[in-house]
Amino acid sequence: MYTDIPLWTSLLFMIGGFVALAWSSDAFVDGASKVAKAMGISPFIIGMVIIGFGTSAPELCVSVMSGLSDHSNLSLGNAYGSCVFNIAAILGIAALIRPLVVKPATAICAAPLLTALSLISLFLLRNGVCSHSEAIILLVLFAIIMPLYCWFDQKYSLMPKPSAPAKESDAGDEADAPILGAVVKLVTGLLVLVGSSHLLVWGAVDFARAMGVSELMIGLTIVAAGTSLPELASAVASARRGEHEFVLGNIVGSNIFNTLAVVGIASVISPARDFSHYILSRDLPLMAVLSVCIFAFGFNWHKPKSPGSFNRVDGFVWLLVFVLYTAFVIYSETH
Repeated sequence: MYTDIPLWTSLLFMIGGFVALAWSSDAFVDGASKVAKAMGISPFIIGMVIIGFGTSAPELCVSVMSGLSDHSNLSLGNAYGSCVFNIAAILGIAALIRPLVVKPATAICAAPLLTALSLISLFLLRNGVCSHSEAIILLVLFAIIMPLYCWFDQKYSLMPKPSAPAKESDAGDEADAPILGAVVKLVTGLLVLVGSSHLLVWGAVDFARAMGVSELMIGLTIVAAGTSLPELASAVASARRGEHEFVLGNIVGSNIFNTLAVVGIASVISPARDFSHYILSRDLPLMAVLSVCIFAFGFNWHKPKSPGSFNRVDGFVWLLVFVLYTAFVIYSETH
């Protein structure tokens, strides 16, 4: 599907794809939020589902494009690499900016859930193929788990409380805002998202060919980090404002979406075959370990009923793990 192009063109496609992904994701999320508010959807659902989907849309588009062009290593590497990046890099950076308060229900629910999803993925992919039936299993799990997680999250107040009602003047301005503009922004953001994902995959594939490195390495590092830019921007902004639960909710929701929906949809369209054994022996096990760390670091072991925290030491440990992991990926893929 992707023809050979000059090296400078592949670099241009990758850089342009990253920039367009960042813009289009922001436009898509903003438009979706305004449309949802205009339709009377609750702020919780907007934050957990719409924003969670919006920040994970780059991973979905890139993985689907990769699957369609029969680049399974790039597709799976992007999805699982983004999960690793979300926890090790994004939570690490957010914790360094400001220690994150972690409610007991978050540590007790989110960590086992993400760990279980990593192990389920490891089991389904153990034979080196993610078939149509296995992809459907992932999508069914997503359809069951996501609503249950939203219900649990809302019931135990894991998401931040809604802000105080806006003043009458603000409410009037918001009411006067045309929904047509929000719809246009949503559709435009989605179209640019798909197009930029196509350019990014094309550039990444050709760059891997030119440099003599594997598509898996490109997917796990450059592409995974690039498609996680919306989560990173959201987490940094939220951490600076002290919105701790929004940081955690966005990362957990994004990882659920990546593990189940992104891999599931990409594999339904084109089953993943002949992918690197490193996904099973290195990447998915690390995802499980990092998920366990959410509980180990965030649970208050001295007062189990009180909130815990991710402090700056935890953030440094996560970032160190990410740096070592990236170095190991580069070494193993180039030797």
